[in-house]
Amino acid sequence: MELWMIFTKLILLVYIAFTCIREEVSHISWVVLASLLYFCLNITMYIFKNHTVKRVLLMLTIALSVTACILVQPLFCLVLPLAIIELAGEFVHSRLTLLILSAVPILYIKVELQPIYGLAATLCFLIFTMAQLYQDKLEKNEAQIDTMRKTLHRLTKNINENTEYIRQSEYTFKLEERNRISQEIHDKIGHSMTGALFQMEAAKRLMETDQSKATELLQNAINISKEGIENIRMTLKNMKPPTEQVGINRTKLLIDDFNAKQSIKTVLTYEGNLDLITPIQWKIIHENVTEALTNAMKYSGSTLASVDVKVLNKIIRVEVKDNGVGTEIIKKGLGIIGMEERTATVNGKIIVDSTHGFSVTTLLPIAPA
Repeated sequence: MELWMIFTKLILLVYIAFTCIREEVSHISWVVLASLLYFCLNITMYIFKNHTVKRVLLMLTIALSVTACILVQPLFCLVLPLAIIELAGEFVHSRLTLLILSAVPILYIKVELQPIYGLAATLCFLIFTMAQLYQDKLEKNEAQIDTMRKTLHRLTKNINENTEYIRQSEYTFKLEERNRISQEIHDKIGHSMTGALFQMEAAKRLMETDQSKATELLQNAINISKEGIENIRMTLKNMKPPTEQVGINRTKLLIDDFNAKQSIKTVLTYEGNLDLITPIQWKIIHENVTEALTNAMKYSGSTLASVDVKVLNKIIRVEVKDNGVGTEIIKKGLGIIGMEERTATVNGKIIVDSTHGFSVTTLLPIAPA
């Protein structure tokens, strides 16, 4: 806003100076002095941000303009409206009132200067109004940006706190799981092994004196050991998740991560007996799905993608399809070639289709039982 005001005042001073030179005014030095004083007052006013200083300097500017208009050059009345508008604008918010106040001096100046004064007052009022609207809009935008910055800072803080909470929860869960396994081994397997050891120690002592009792104790130790080994096997089995759960969960994590980072909405569906999918097949499925979704993100221009895993009678069918533009001629790049090579290692096949959008289908044979 200040730049607009300075530019307007410079134009008015240039007009006054040009008119005085054209009319060959004899007291041009006084015109120059008055112009310099006016310019210095206004520059000082914009340097100091204090409202009281600004109002005092505006009043001095008005006094200088009136004095120069009366004693030096009547054209100095042209710089009066803008100073009046700026000073009144500190107290009055009605734009019509500002226009009327800037037009009041027209009653006291020469008749021949009244038209040009009216034009100058109108232009000054319009420039001041536009500058004020621009300033208000700028301040509003800055306030919104500041609010958004604070909100972003708060959300970032919450995310960091939640991330730390999740990390701490995961660590606590691991400690609790380790403690549970340790306690289970101590309570079940430890007691069994200790009992078997006592039985064998007793059998060793009775080996020479009472062989039948020693044999009985050894048999008990064997039975206890078998029970302990079975407990170990069951504990390990319970700790290890099913293969299909690891595979489909890993695929779900991939889809969730892709949805969080990309604008393409991706949906995962699956059906059939996922137990039939072997770990190596899950590895190939995961890598092929990753490659297909990456290609969809880069080249398809799609907004929706789907990943469908079906276990049929003799094959495993995994289709990744998007609603993108597709292509008439399919050129196999390194991505598709890589998928074909991976799939071929387990006697599988890749089918690429671009009839409706673009789809990549992985076909894998079900291993015989």
